Amino acid sequence: MIERPEVTIHIGQVYATREPTVIKTILGSCISACIRDPACGLGGMNHFMLPQGGAGSWGDEVQSTRYGNFAMEKLINELIKAGCSRTRMEVKVFGGGHVIESQTAIGEQNGEFVLRYLKDEGLSCLVQDIGGAYARRIQFSPMSGRVIRRLLGAADRDSVMRDESNYANGLGARPISGAVELFRAS
Repeated sequence: MIERPEVTIHIGQVYATREPTVIKTILGSCISACIRDPACGLGGMNHFMLPQGGAGSWGDEVQSTRYGNFAMEKLINELIKAGCSRTRMEVKVFGGGHVIESQTAIGEQNGEFVLRYLKDEGLSCLVQDIGGAYARRIQFSPMSGRVIRRLLGAADRDSVMRDESNYANGLGARPISGAVELFRAS
């Protein structure tokens, strides 16, 4: 068996590669999109926590890409910049579980968002495993397009719920930093 490097991504991260790599993450209510272009062997994955951030929510990359609208744009743009054809993109989405005790169904909102986003962008979703009460461990091989999805048990669910809650609680403590200059005043 050939050893391949593994890369683990966390909330707010995006990773794209042409190398024979396995990209891994663990999802609770978060969503990951696994996207690749089979013709050029290029692919990547994102991991976002909330469906959408407003126009004033850019901040640094990890803070802005915690939102689906920024994480999806970032991954798709990175792949296109590296030579991926939008017309050949294969998309698989995972996550959106109901693992956090909350009045709002964040996982469900994330799932609805990503499917609507893909439709609006004219991208078809080949595989979707969204919703339910379980956390998931995802392993994506961009070269082959193979995804291994494992549902996690109650002990792992508690750990994922704790990690997502800690991340969400920490967001309020960290000011959004950075700036994006779209137009320069003359």
